[in-house]
Amino acid sequence: MQALIHGMLLAFGLILPLGVQNVFIFNQGATHKKLIQASPAILTAGICDAILILLAVQGVSLVVLNFEWLKVALFLIGLIFLIYMGFVMWRSNPEQKNGEQKRFSAKRQMTFAASVSLLNPHAIMDTIGVIGTSSLAYTGEDKWFFTMACITVSFVWFLFLAILGRKIGQLDRDGKLLKRVNQLSALIIWGMATYLGYQIII
Repeated sequence: MQALIHGMLLAFGLILPLGVQNVFIFNQGATHKKLIQASPAILTAGICDAILILLAVQGVSLVVLNFEWLKVALFLIGLIFLIYMGFVMWRSNPEQKNGEQKRFSAKRQMTFAASVSLLNPHAIMDTIGVIGTSSLAYTGEDKWFFTMACITVSFVWFLFLAILGRKIGQLDRDGKLLKRVNQLSALIIWGMATYLGYQIII
């Protein structure tokens, strides 16, 4: 029970802050007419998080953290990715034209969801550095409960974000609110990129 509760609280604390992954899932819920149409993004993000968590718990965290060049390479890739995603978010225009919003296809949802999950250095370092390290306190069945708790929280959180986005999307008929959310998200993402660049320099 302790491992289960620890995994749930830890995963929730890591996934709660506003980031590019959360913003993308929220936007997909907001721009689609039905929640099921945003399911490719929800499932892909959840599966990617599950893969990262499983790798971290299996000890990949120790390998990554022991190689400085690997961390720097990861941060450089993440820096470029965050700058790009910031521009995507800033230029995104969810305002409706002729009563319709531009929506991502299932394939594009899956591609973007995988990108924001697997190329986000903060998400990777949180998973590897925090969840992976914390899992070392458990063995056997306890480690299994800890792992499944972290994975379950990710899926439930993404589903909640999509539902919240759908509700906001129903209220925001002209898309102006979503546009402001996207611009705020872009500023936050660029702030994360700046911090990441500072970490690389020092």
